[in-house]
Amino acid sequence: MDELERRTQADEARVARTAERFRARARRVQLARRVLPAAILVLAGGALSWTVLRTVISGVEREASESREIRLDNPVFHGQDALGRSFVIGAEGAVRDPQTGFFRLNGPVLRLNMGGDAVTELTADAGVYDQARKTVTLGANVRIVDADSGFRLTSPEAVVDTDTGVVTGDKGIEGTGPLGTIRASAYAIHDQGERIELFGRPGEKVRGTLSVAGD
Repeated sequence: MDELERRTQADEARVARTAERFRARARRVQLARRVLPAAILVLAGGALSWTVLRTVISGVEREASESREIRLDNPVFHGQDALGRSFVIGAEGAVRDPQTGFFRLNGPVLRLNMGGDAVTELTADAGVYDQARKTVTLGANVRIVDADSGFRLTSPEAVVDTDTGVVTGDKGIEGTGPLGTIRASAYAIHDQGERIELFGRPGEKVRGTLSVAGD
């Protein structure tokens, strides 16, 4: 075999190898064109499926939590303060939160009884009863009526300590009574209505104590 034939065969071999590499590359490109769209669809579908799955799981967890709630219609809670004076907490409805143990009250009514007809009644749109801490937080639209003194008061919020019977609020109070019209930034009602303290914000002159008990 002369030199020309060897060069010709070598050139043909290089051409054959180059052609094979191009064919292999073309096959990879074609495979990628088929596989990549499918992979993208799978990934997108997986993300969508996970989002849907998390939504479903969250819904199930929420329903499970709600199913553990204790719902009461027209509940009535009875108790006494530290001095043995009775109080009654009623509501149109109540839901006990399983995590906190609080009772969420709808249309609550709280009656503090000094004995006989001396009853202080508080009503509101909603409230929270914490049995452990012995507090009832009422709001909004709190209405306070004291049958013995004749006071009729309104406030955005009232916090009742059922152990001491003291009612407090720092979101304002106003109303009328035997001594006229009253208005203050904060208040404290002691002895189940026998004594009412009124407070003003710094710089205000509204601060005083109204003694409404009889001699």
